[in-house]
Amino acid sequence: MAGLRGIQHVSVDVDDLDAALAFYIDRLGLHLIDRPSTLGVGGAWLSVDDRVQLHLVMSDHFVAPETGQHLAFAVDDVDGVVRELRAHDIEVTDPFDVGAGRQAFLRDPAGNLLELNQPT
Repeated sequence: MAGLRGIQHVSVDVDDLDAALAFYIDRLGLHLIDRPSTLGVGGAWLSVDDRVQLHLVMSDHFVAPETGQHLAFAVDDVDGVVRELRAHDIEVTDPFDVGAGRQAFLRDPAGNLLELNQPT
């Protein structure tokens, strides 16, 4: 479709906003940004970089899907990020090659599947 320029934000449901914020800010390094108070549901907006945002939406009864649905973060050094996360007792798969790069997987506190992707 003409006019699409990229992803502006991705929204994920979480069942514990405080735990999600601690994970995404303290462990993954995202930054809290302003969010309109008139949205009608609890949540928070985070900045991944200058272009992409992650929107956390509160859902008291959220259960993460057991499918391959996931959010992928680009990283410069997947091995280094995995080491850092493991130093904080976060479970992460061993990085592996996929032809177009290296990747590893983990889950956020709500169970959402996340990918760390280091393109080659």
